[in-house]
Amino acid sequence: MPSSGGVGDTVLDDYDIVRRTLQTITERWRDQPGLETLAAEAGVQPIQLQRVFSRWAGITPKQFLQAITLDHARDLLRQSATVLDTSHELGLSGPARLHDLFVTHEAMTPGVYRAKGAGLTIRYGFHPSPFGLALVMVTEHGLAGLGFCEPGEEAGALEDMTRRWPQATYVADAGATEAMARRVFDPAAWSPDTPLRVVMIGTDFEIRVWETLLRIPLGAATTYSDIAARLGKPKAARAVGRAVGRNPISFVVPCHRVLASGGTLCGYHWGLTRKRAILGWEAGRVAQASDAVE
Repeated sequence: MPSSGGVGDTVLDDYDIVRRTLQTITERWRDQPGLETLAAEAGVQPIQLQRVFSRWAGITPKQFLQAITLDHARDLLRQSATVLDTSHELGLSGPARLHDLFVTHEAMTPGVYRAKGAGLTIRYGFHPSPFGLALVMVTEHGLAGLGFCEPGEEAGALEDMTRRWPQATYVADAGATEAMARRVFDPAAWSPDTPLRVVMIGTDFEIRVWETLLRIPLGAATTYSDIAARLGKPKAARAVGRAVGRNPISFVVPCHRVLASGGTLCGYHWGLTRKRAILGWEAGRVAQASDAVE
């Protein structure tokens, strides 16, 4: 069950203020609402919102608003047009890689997927994160699942994730997942020297799509059609979209960095508000990294 008291509650309280602010931004971004308006909608004073939001995102509410506008999304796609072809070859050394997740991954055998996880033991726990409660699921091979929910919605999130592999054995063990949760959401722990291990459980095509998602750097974006083309299946954009939607390791395998062809923020399994939150949070990390190297 979720942690209570201390730092964990502070993280969740911050995200609640941020979540309400994001709802206002989502509904009224064309009006470019100011700090006073955002604070009133969140039920806090402007100075409190500025402090909480900046601590959470690394950027101000105004900067975040700019980061999630349609024009920014389109610019992001233009700048990232060839990212899937060039990111590894160029060995990106700029801000996008300074705070990226360095992930090593493996795929379970097709038999495990066909057997719906039979014979697999998955331990799980709920932990505070910058984006609400995180459901973290691990196997002996590494991180297998990561989802999100609001307090009180834990049962629904767990059902959502467990029906992906209904024959697996599930063990509630927050102690076994706590270290993984801390590491996933702590940029200071993202290091190529100690890569994060994840295990992918899906069809061959889904795994190919998820592996492609891992090549999208922090602060970049791509589209379903670009991924399809990268996989040599240019007419499979819809199938790519379905595979992206079934990604079981949210945030780490960055399905949130996939946008519609026009740059709009299309659907996200854990909600568009959370998708905006993650993209804005990442924009803050990139901005901080840029400042550090200048």
